[in-house]
Amino acid sequence: MSVVIPNKILTATRMTEGEIKQEIAVMLFQKEKLTLAQASRFAGMNRIAFQHLLASRQISVHYGVEDFEQDIKNLRAMGRL
Repeated sequence: MSVVIPNKILTATRMTEGEIKQEIAVMLFQKEKLTLAQASRFAGMNRIAFQHLLASRQISVHYGVEDFEQDIKNLRAMGRL
């Protein structure tokens, strides 16, 4: 599914499409609707950058089992485990 953000919204908020995606990602992460990995992908950011964004807003990172399992999977794919 694709979400189209009308130019009127971009103009009214004075935000770029990327900034709006980040805001949505942060909100969904805070509401625990997306994991850290999912939210960072939605925001178009790597996980570390997204964590820095959260930290700049004093939002704590809830690191759950799904995030841990994804990290293990990624490390194995990179040959680091």
